[in-house]
Amino acid sequence: MEFKDYYKILGVSDEAGADALKHAFRDLARKYHPDRAKPEERSESESKFKEVNEAYEVLSDPEKRRKYDALRNGWRKPAGTASSGDGGGSRGAPRFTRRGGREGAHQYHFGGTGFSDFFEEFFGGRGDVSSPFSRGAQQSGFTERGHDVESEILVTLEEVARGSVRKVSLTKVDPETGRESADSFTLRIPPGVREGQRLKVSGHGQAGLAGGPSGDLFLRVRYARHPDFRVRGSDLYYELNIAPWEAVLGARVRVPTLHGSVQMRVPAGTQSGQKLRVRGKGLPARGGGHGDLFAEVVICVPTHTTPRERERWEELARTSEYNPRDSSDS
Repeated sequence: MEFKDYYKILGVSDEAGADALKHAFRDLARKYHPDRAKPEERSESESKFKEVNEAYEVLSDPEKRRKYDALRNGWRKPAGTASSGDGGGSRGAPRFTRRGGREGAHQYHFGGTGFSDFFEEFFGGRGDVSSPFSRGAQQSGFTERGHDVESEILVTLEEVARGSVRKVSLTKVDPETGRESADSFTLRIPPGVREGQRLKVSGHGQAGLAGGPSGDLFLRVRYARHPDFRVRGSDLYYELNIAPWEAVLGARVRVPTLHGSVQMRVPAGTQSGQKLRVRGKGLPARGGGHGDLFAEVVICVPTHTTPRERERWEELARTSEYNPRDSSDS
């Protein structure tokens, strides 16, 4: 299994704080977002986008990051060097107990779900299924249904908005013989699919016994992090940066949506933290229609000014009667 260096993927040090991780993720997610790529580069961009999402998913979660750091330290140890959590390993890679692994369990490896084997092994929900058949049942020849298998699938907000069709591959490893059997299928992701919702693929789970039916495969939806939007139900939230004079005087600005940008009016006297609504530009809602897009206003102050700009600010400071600390002015 290939080790994933999530710090290298995001281009940050292993001491990076939450803000540095967030900025690195946003920059890379915008750079590699599939919808912004040229048609001939879309496949590579999609792969990079999912890799960046995976790295941020782990490093932005304190508990997952602690576990990852322990794995990373063990993985880099020289061969034969023991440490807590590894078995000494070979070629510098420790032998870890498989997440959820059980003696006699069938192992399933997925392709097309948006997660690497490394992530699913240690942080995801990849399915391990113990044989459902008792020795007596095997000897008697009774037919029995196979167990269901569950894993996760990473879905972008664009797929949630429009729906999509995904090719997914599945490889089953027999615990006794080590033999692999491959399977592939087309999965339809419906518009408006919810995070945590399970998508059912009938008959692609554990094989049945003596001609019995196979179990089903369930893929639990996880939303890919978006560089611009946060999700609450069917509503989207976008951080809108505006200049002080736009807040005071009002302005018309362009705001991105999942279906292209739209023009929004910023009213005069807009306050930082105020939410401006664009109706119907959220995700598909249950029962029909769409949620809304909320632009959360952040008033940004310039960190550098020209001499002329500074004169104007100083003049405003001398002549303005506004006092933000006077409650009567608010």
